[in-house]
Amino acid sequence: QVQLVESGGGLVQAGGSLRLSCAASETIFSINAMGWYRQAPGKRRELVAAIASGGRTNYADSVKGRFTISRDNAKNTVYLQMNSLKPEDTAVYYCNIGLWTGSYSPYNYWGQGTQVTVSS
Repeated sequence: QVQLVESGGGLVQAGGSLRLSCAASETIFSINAMGWYRQAPGKRRELVAAIASGGRTNYADSVKGRFTISRDNAKNTVYLQMNSLKPEDTAVYYCNIGLWTGSYSPYNYWGQGTQVTVSS
């Protein structure tokens, strides 16, 4: 059973930065793609960023140039560096394991989520 544990969320002012971390419990991490999703109240969960096992990345248009996803296979950890945060980035952020086939497809493995709140 794969377990994903997110950390790093919190309250920050607009324009600030946060770095989220997601630690995976098993070494399948190294052969799979990883993604960060977010869900704001009353909205659907959306893909924010994804990274393939080889390092290729993609981002939602709303975060391009502000967020950076990275991974450390030796630590089974994926990161999301979030800069120039905006109030509309406020959401619960979830880590996910998935498949990369030109685009990211999530498996049904999710972390518990970490709250990010950006004040104006």
